[in-house]
Amino acid sequence: MSNLLFEIGTEELPAGYIEPALQQLRQGFRAKMLELGVTYGLIRTLATPRRLTLIAEDLAEYQEDWREEIMGPSVKAAYDKDGKPTKAAQGFARSKGATAEDLQVVETPKGEYLVLVRENKGQPVSELLPDILKKLIVDISFPKAMRWGSNSLSFARPIQWLLALNDSTVIDFELEGIQSSNTSGGHRFLNNYPVRINDAAGYEEQLAQVNVMVDQEKRKNSVLKSIEKAVADSVFPDGARVYVDEDLLDTVTNLVEFPCGVCGRFDEKFLSLPGDVLITSMKEHQKYFPVVDSKGKLLAGFVAVNNTRMEDETLTRQGHERVLRARLEDALFFFKSDQDHTLDDFIPALHGSVFQAKLGTMHAKTDRVVKLTRMLAEKLEPSCTEDACRAAQLCKADLLTEMVGEFPSLQGIMGHAYAVLGGEKENVALAIKEHYMPKRADAELPSCAEGTMVGMADRLDTLAGCFGIGQIPTGTADPFGLRRISLALLHIIQHNSYGLSLREVVHKALALYGDKVDGSGATVDAVLAFMEGRYRNDTIAGGLDAGAVSAGIAAGFDDVNDCTRRIQALAAMRTNAAFSVLAGSYKRIKNIIKDHEGTQIQEDLLVEPAEKALYGLHREVRQQMEPMLAMGDYLAALEAFLQLKEPVDTFFDEVMVMDNNEDVRRNRLNLLTALGELVLRIGDISRMQES
Repeated sequence: MSNLLFEIGTEELPAGYIEPALQQLRQGFRAKMLELGVTYGLIRTLATPRRLTLIAEDLAEYQEDWREEIMGPSVKAAYDKDGKPTKAAQGFARSKGATAEDLQVVETPKGEYLVLVRENKGQPVSELLPDILKKLIVDISFPKAMRWGSNSLSFARPIQWLLALNDSTVIDFELEGIQSSNTSGGHRFLNNYPVRINDAAGYEEQLAQVNVMVDQEKRKNSVLKSIEKAVADSVFPDGARVYVDEDLLDTVTNLVEFPCGVCGRFDEKFLSLPGDVLITSMKEHQKYFPVVDSKGKLLAGFVAVNNTRMEDETLTRQGHERVLRARLEDALFFFKSDQDHTLDDFIPALHGSVFQAKLGTMHAKTDRVVKLTRMLAEKLEPSCTEDACRAAQLCKADLLTEMVGEFPSLQGIMGHAYAVLGGEKENVALAIKEHYMPKRADAELPSCAEGTMVGMADRLDTLAGCFGIGQIPTGTADPFGLRRISLALLHIIQHNSYGLSLREVVHKALALYGDKVDGSGATVDAVLAFMEGRYRNDTIAGGLDAGAVSAGIAAGFDDVNDCTRRIQALAAMRTNAAFSVLAGSYKRIKNIIKDHEGTQIQEDLLVEPAEKALYGLHREVRQQMEPMLAMGDYLAALEAFLQLKEPVDTFFDEVMVMDNNEDVRRNRLNLLTALGELVLRIGDISRMQES
């Protein structure tokens, strides 16, 4: 057993590239080890802006021995009529370094074939590692990559060194003129020279001695302590603290190797800006943390994180203050300039803003969103209809403001601020901000009904329009974020327990585009199938039984919350042993009736006692279930349906469904079809039996 240490030293990597690259390193290494039959223990990945590191403990010394079976030609092609090997058999054997006598005959679904069986001895892992490590580098992909010099390899930034050790032994390989070694690099400003590394065990400590904190979590904690200390040592009053944004904290952690915080101030006149503007100005361009008081109110201060020790902290602070002042002056200018207009003034300019080349402008989108908002509000939240439509009319106006032009992430936020300043109702202003919520899967949902209606309408319009022009997400491409949009729409509907026909609203959304899109039933089906896929994955990920989810969706997905209630009832019945048996019986019923559609049962054609008993109980159970189904009490309906288990079992034991008499046969098929249709109003329980 040995410990592998592999470090790719680079120029400074973009902060957002680091974690995805580490994930690819881990996955790539595991895949190669599995492929080659090499065992290992704990895997760790570490990183700074200048290095990506993989450590694998307890690496096996040898590959495991393995058996290899290489399929050759068919027996018919391999031997002539005298039973002698043909050129096909001899050529195959020769190409594999064997003779025709070494080949064996095996039976396959396609007939008899020749196969060469080899028992391979595992190679020393030390001999495999050079190729493995080179492949790991080549296989890492980035959103944007570059080539440098005369190299053919592309990487996020130029590679400067390759540290590769198996215990203390250098793993010898070369890539694009870079030779692997046992040296890493110290801190660029504090210790800018090569550092000899002994082994994986001492790696972190040796880099710490040259001011490199290579463990991301330790460095993240150091960033936190550093910025908290900077505020504590500042002139701000007691109770002042850093406002920590987790995304910014992660970014800053991947921008530095040795964090040092410094607290600065800015002119209090900038506190007249909305808080979100201040925070965004500091966060997006400068990567500064805001300072707040004990109640969370913004103070005229910030904390910057340097990647080196400060010889003159005052000079460093003044430099950060000077840079931020310019940013805030711009923001204040944009904010005041925007206030020369109302949101209504910006609406005509939406004619010149393209939503999507084939779907028209943002002005046309706004008109459609207003109409969809009215339709949804009248169905779901009638009391908010007029305010929701007003919010829908204004919801995209802030896209034309100078502030959002400078800071796109403030869309909606500035709309809210300018709506308040323009005298709009608070719920209208809030809806403009909240119609973008949730911004990701686990984010906060709109709190007001108006924002909920506009948010649903906006997403429905985008979803319908993109599908209407064939702009459907593929495995790698989803430029309009339709997966995220679909999930957000589903979560809003579920959170508010809305009873809503997705088919109806998607059809309406398509109709509003007119002849710009394909508004056929096929497009509606495609949208619903796409949303169903998101719903299925999300529901299973949320912990519901996969078989119950499949069964519930099979009975209909048009009403999301109704579908969820049916799934929950099916999942609750899963533990009932009798229900499991009934699910198996229903699978048998499905196989028998196939495409049979009739459900009309003639009592005079019921001959056997078992079919008479089943028919009688079926009528009773259906009468019991009807009010339960109407009320959505699906668990109670399933419990009532469970009464049919014994009669169904007896029916199959004593009755021949496919009777020679055509009328009797049809009547029995009608009875089984009627049973199936009854339970299908809740779910296809045969799918639960399968899983």
